[in-house]
Amino acid sequence: MSKLGNIKIYKLRNPIREYSWGSKTFISNLLGKDENSHDPQAEMWMGSHPLAPSRIKLNRKEISLSAVISDDPVTMLGKKIAEKYNNELPFLFKVLAAASPLSIQAHPNKTQAEKGFMLENNKNIKLDSPQRTYKDKNHKPEIICALTPFELMCEFQPINKIIERLEYLKLEDLKLFISELKIDSSIKNLKKIFTTIMNKNDSNKIKQISNLIGKFKDLRPRDEQEVLIFKWIAKLAAIYPKDMGVYSPLFLNIVKLKPAEAIFINAGVLHSYLSGCGVEVMANSDNVLRGGLTSKKIDIPELLRILNFDYNGLKWISPAINNYEQIYKTPAVEFQLSKITIKDKQIYENSKILSAEIILFTEGSGVIKWSDSSLEVKQGDSVFIPFAITNYEIVGNLEFFRVIVP
Repeated sequence: MSKLGNIKIYKLRNPIREYSWGSKTFISNLLGKDENSHDPQAEMWMGSHPLAPSRIKLNRKEISLSAVISDDPVTMLGKKIAEKYNNELPFLFKVLAAASPLSIQAHPNKTQAEKGFMLENNKNIKLDSPQRTYKDKNHKPEIICALTPFELMCEFQPINKIIERLEYLKLEDLKLFISELKIDSSIKNLKKIFTTIMNKNDSNKIKQISNLIGKFKDLRPRDEQEVLIFKWIAKLAAIYPKDMGVYSPLFLNIVKLKPAEAIFINAGVLHSYLSGCGVEVMANSDNVLRGGLTSKKIDIPELLRILNFDYNGLKWISPAINNYEQIYKTPAVEFQLSKITIKDKQIYENSKILSAEIILFTEGSGVIKWSDSSLEVKQGDSVFIPFAITNYEIVGNLEFFRVIVP
């Protein structure tokens, strides 16, 4: 028996992060609340990240999931994963609800994160300080899977596409940049020009952004991508009229996801979630380097230092189908997301647990059964399943998302 007592499946109480870009309706509705939230609810975190761990009831007390794992990591995670990830759950699972755009941002790789974390520690910057960039030593590869129609900017477009579109717009303030890119269409030159634009810090910014918006009155979008570019530049300029991040749709791909479609975002990929709600899974990190479109700390030099300007193609993740389960496989070793739908008399059975799991129920109601125990679940519930459970089954009318360590 574990030192925690009889092993069971635990319902989670998850922290909700209130950021200005969040929705007042989606997370509240998911959790079955009759009234909308008074404040914007941006993210619900499911996991053991030290900034906002989930909590469970144990022996009539409520304690953090991180403490439960720390007390008996082998039982909770399995010996192999406990040893590999220093007795910590290696992923963070979120519900993300964007009513307005997030910052333009990227995440560091593992080496960059370790170095940045150490440097800020040496400067005695507190972990919860708004001036802190590196909150931990981990990288943050992530997958976003849409629950509603979802739009995002992600990764630089091919340079020839950027040049062609800038020429079509005939922007006077970018005329020199366009000429330079045509002469030298290298990644190095793209980085130099994008850096110059993002670092612009003078009184002409408002006029330049206004001129950019004015161009759209005389030009028609020639394809679906330009429809999205024109739309989002106008929306971003209305919110951030002094922020050169408004120019980013000219350089990045704008992507529309339908529900259940997913994209993987690796270290160094510039992106911004623009609108919509989804489930997001990442390595257990909160390291975000921001370049604009936010009231939070912006660190353009550090962001540009870690950015990947190559166009490697968007990482659409098409799920593999296994009975009722759609499995979203990514290059990440810390997590694997899947979506499962079961209806009357159907049973989802996991007879060989390979790691700790977190499950979020997004529709319906049902029961989880294991050993001689059971737990009723419904829309909005989430559970932590320890490695030591070994097997369980879920019955009912349910849609749920499951995260494991692959």
